[in-house]
Amino acid sequence: MTEATRRPPGTPCWVSLMVHGLDATQEFYRALFGWEFVPGPEQLGPYVRALLGGREVAGIGRLPDDRHLRIAWTPYLATEDADETAESIRGCGGTVAVGPLDAGEAGRMAICSDPTGAVFGVWQAKAHHGTATAGPPGTPVWNELLTYETSIGKFYRTVFDFGLGPADPPEHDYATLFVDGAPVASLHGVGDALPRDRGPHWMTYFEVADVDAAARLVVELGGRVLSPPRDGTAGRLAVVADPEGAVFTLVRSAGR
Repeated sequence: MTEATRRPPGTPCWVSLMVHGLDATQEFYRALFGWEFVPGPEQLGPYVRALLGGREVAGIGRLPDDRHLRIAWTPYLATEDADETAESIRGCGGTVAVGPLDAGEAGRMAICSDPTGAVFGVWQAKAHHGTATAGPPGTPVWNELLTYETSIGKFYRTVFDFGLGPADPPEHDYATLFVDGAPVASLHGVGDALPRDRGPHWMTYFEVADVDAAARLVVELGGRVLSPPRDGTAGRLAVVADPEGAVFTLVRSAGR
């Protein structure tokens, strides 16, 4: 289990989702993961933080009615200086779409994309250090970039000083990002297998006690199963989408 402390730069520290139907989305994730919700920083507009056992695990906000952006879970990577990181992102061919801006006393943030268009957040923690627990069912436990090829790892290594580990076996276009020697995220090059309507994107994995049961519940709640439950090296997995189309992975991690 991971407790909320200030993360080393580059470490995924939070996941957030922006939707049109905030109330309906809360009901979906409450039923699926057992989350409860409390108001988040007012500077972010209508925004709530999801709690599991009283500990913050994720955020959900409401998009303005006139904003028609892709609905997607977005991981935030920790930084000591959001402004400096934003400049580095621009200098390495990425884009800074929002910010950097203050989120009240919680911290300072920016929404960015890498040179291929994959969106991620940057978080400079103040009062809010991020996800307060990871491991139990209902918590985010991993983030993976699905991209054309893992050569994009050079961008992330330059901006965040990640260590970059090769695939094993090497014939797979897969790499692991390391911070202080610990694995924190992965890159998966899938080439033309990327969905044309999504392009390169980050995928968040949420732990569940029973992947098959959770996938069935997603459908009952109005979502979709995009990739049926299967066994993989990480454990048992299923790729699903919530009713607004946000895609995520259900996982029962190997060894649990």
